[in-house]
Amino acid sequence: MHALFRFAILLAAFLAAAPAPSQAAAERSIKFASLAPEGTTWMRIMRKLARDVKEETKDTLRFRIYPGGVSGNERDVVRKIRVGQLHAAGFTGVGLGEILPAVRLFELPFLFRSYEEVDAVHEVLDPWYEKAFLEKGYVLLGWAEVGFAHFFSQVPIRSRQDLLGQKVWMWEGDPLARTYFQEMEIRPIPLAVTDVLTSLQTGLIETVYVNPIAAVALQWFTKVQYMNPLPMAYVTGALIMKKDQFDRLDATQKAILLRKTREHMRSLKKLTRDENARAVAAMKKRGLKISGDLSAPALAEIRERAQRAQKKLTGTLIPADLLKRALGILAARRGH
Repeated sequence: MHALFRFAILLAAFLAAAPAPSQAAAERSIKFASLAPEGTTWMRIMRKLARDVKEETKDTLRFRIYPGGVSGNERDVVRKIRVGQLHAAGFTGVGLGEILPAVRLFELPFLFRSYEEVDAVHEVLDPWYEKAFLEKGYVLLGWAEVGFAHFFSQVPIRSRQDLLGQKVWMWEGDPLARTYFQEMEIRPIPLAVTDVLTSLQTGLIETVYVNPIAAVALQWFTKVQYMNPLPMAYVTGALIMKKDQFDRLDATQKAILLRKTREHMRSLKKLTRDENARAVAAMKKRGLKISGDLSAPALAEIRERAQRAQKKLTGTLIPADLLKRALGILAARRGH
């Protein structure tokens, strides 16, 4: 009896010291992909997010990060997430649009005129987007942004006519860009992002549209002479995760992941806005020229054609009622 009693005590002590089966099962890795190259602000924030999540979850939740497009372009990454090869990713609007086309509302050409307008629309519409992503089988971990895109070119772009004479790049497979260029009566050259630098070097293309930080990070600015100061479109971004992978996390891991991601994405947004401005100054020091403002008639023509594209995309790419809400917010802010 004494021996049996001692055995029971030893067994209880062993079980108390051993990790619980549920704890072992809760250890997870998130396979995460991004087009952002290592060393960029995007990736510095992602590395910090990964460290924070690992620390706060006591090393039970980790990121395995695949940066710089090593997992392919955004369409490739969406496909890999769908089949389970990847679990999450940081996307621009093009990749997000492969999952939820309505995201492209934020990237309609000449829709927004300031970051304050973007923030105002996000504040009202974000609950709609979170629900819509869930219905598609994804969790919106947090919004990021790329910033306002500008035309970078070999010659000054001050009107639509200037664009007509250029070999203009278009993000391959992007329905929004295709519709916009159709209304501008421009025949763009569709290419993957990873092919743009080589194509600029060889002269296959002469004009691109991109935000200043990316122009520096991807070295596109070294192959052009001018940047147009007018933002042609806002470029959004977000981190999303497949819902079935998110659901495998325990409640604590989910809460920490969402809280830390949104905290870091707010920091990234501020840094991105500051660094876009600094990137323009840095490129000017390296010889990039600012092409000068568009004339009033030239600007009116470009905006009118952008509105035509907007109407074509309404009801197909972007729900009409959602766009109506966004336009109402913007009209109220502009006082008309």
